[in-house]
Amino acid sequence: MTAAQFEMLEASEAEALLRARFDTLSQWGCPLGNALVIASHVNIPVEDAVSLLQRGCPPHLVLPILA
Repeated sequence: MTAAQFEMLEASEAEALLRARFDTLSQWGCPLGNALVIASHVNIPVEDAVSLLQRGCPPHLVLPILA
């Protein structure tokens, strides 16, 4: 999703999307602070972030790698 597409969402849709992204990342063991930052970057596919976490990538490196 692009930032422009995200901005077109209704507030409730945006909240649900961010919450789902955050929940997914935290369920995969991403520390809450890192999960919040990664989740807020809606242009980063959460599946790609989870894939890196599954392969042992340190959470603080996920965003720099995918950005």
